Amino acid sequence: MNTINQLMARAGLPQVLPTADAARAINRAPQTLRKWACLENGPIRPVRINGRLAWRVSDLQALLAGEVE
Repeated sequence: MNTINQLMARAGLPQVLPTADAARAINRAPQTLRKWACLENGPIRPVRINGRLAWRVSDLQALLAGEVE
């Protein structure tokens, strides 16, 4: 676990977000994230938790910081 995730865990913040929240965080439509997951062609990949999509906060932060293409 990297440092940002450790800090978030200690603060009680989630390490993953559902699609709607993740989309809002990166200013995209939820359907865009679903498309990335379905076609496996997006800049970040989701994890599946009980068959549902979840997006790592660390991946979203990297995307916003321009660290992911």
